[in-house]
Amino acid sequence: MENSKSSKIKSWLIRVLKGVIIGSAFILPGISGGALAAIFGLYERIILFLASITKNFKLKNIINDILFFIPLGIGGIIGVFAFSLLFSTIFAMAEVQIFWLFIGFIVGTAPTLWRQSAREGRKPKHLIIMIISLVVAIALLIFTENNIGDEMPLNFLTWVMAGGITAIGMLIPGLSSATLLVFLQMYYPLTVAISSLNLGVIVPFGIGGVLTVLLLSRLTAFILKKAYATMMHVVIGLLIASTLLIIPRDYNYISIGGAISAVTFVVGIIISYFMCKLEDKYVED
Repeated sequence: MENSKSSKIKSWLIRVLKGVIIGSAFILPGISGGALAAIFGLYERIILFLASITKNFKLKNIINDILFFIPLGIGGIIGVFAFSLLFSTIFAMAEVQIFWLFIGFIVGTAPTLWRQSAREGRKPKHLIIMIISLVVAIALLIFTENNIGDEMPLNFLTWVMAGGITAIGMLIPGLSSATLLVFLQMYYPLTVAISSLNLGVIVPFGIGGVLTVLLLSRLTAFILKKAYATMMHVVIGLLIASTLLIIPRDYNYISIGGAISAVTFVVGIIISYFMCKLEDKYVED
């Protein structure tokens, strides 16, 4: 009985930690919250839960899911606020090193996502789809980066749009919503608003996120059910593309900063390895 209780507490704390990491993905450019959720084996359950809110509503199932997601939600809130605050203090002084930390995290957890993508089989066509998604994603991100227009006005409607973009980053694994917000020049004002609890920004941002999730979650759940392997290989292509594009290039790595970057990269891999081991040990039903 005591061991069972201890396992439940550890499982709960693991989900809080996963929530922190997933929440941070909505703040750090190049990192996809949906992809991290997929890596942790949570993505499909999240999408099916969101879809069930608007269809096939069953109170018992909803309550069980809510109890399961409470620690994730707590962790997610901590991650969003903590990394928003981090960006206004430490991140500006160690941007390259922080990026390498998360690149290491993605590299370390990628094997888990690769195994998950073969859950329903892997065929040559899936590898072709993965390569196509990789090439298309890189082309689109580079095009967007080179053709971003003038700075957008920051008002209620544009913050609603920003919330929608962030939600899409959760629904579509591999898509970094923070990167898109950087392109739209809305990212830094958003992180400052979140860290300072500016409700004039947080409220419309939340409205946009909730509306987008409710409108698109069922479609995403349908695709998962009908074409799981295809979607997951698209995810891998998007994840590789977003990871390649956030690698800091204009930086002198023959320096102390370069050495620290190597350390944070290794630390990211170690953290992800530890998380994957915990995932294998404490299977979340």
